[in-house]
Amino acid sequence: MENILIPIMDDELSPRFDLAPKVLIISITRETSAMGTLNERVIDFETPSAEAMYRLVMAENIQTIICAGIENEVFEFLKRKGIKVVDNVCGQVDPILEAYLAGQLSPGQFYF
Repeated sequence: MENILIPIMDDELSPRFDLAPKVLIISITRETSAMGTLNERVIDFETPSAEAMYRLVMAENIQTIICAGIENEVFEFLKRKGIKVVDNVCGQVDPILEAYLAGQLSPGQFYF
């Protein structure tokens, strides 16, 4: 199973990873090499903060984060924890997720 975290604001990626008002967590269970099941959950933060985000990432066993802006220190911390971060991505959540699932998402892409 892969757990992906996407910080969101409305229907787009949040401009800042650590200040997102809510996150989308997608759990992918691969049943075969080509097929899988997606489960999605949205978690709202009463008060967005870097600390709340870190706790959630660790508690949910997140393996991949797709985000727009992220501080280098935070990026390096997550990388040391073994978490893949695809940053500098902007736009609507659905096409970004589709690109990731198709193996076509990389840093610096825009989906507007």
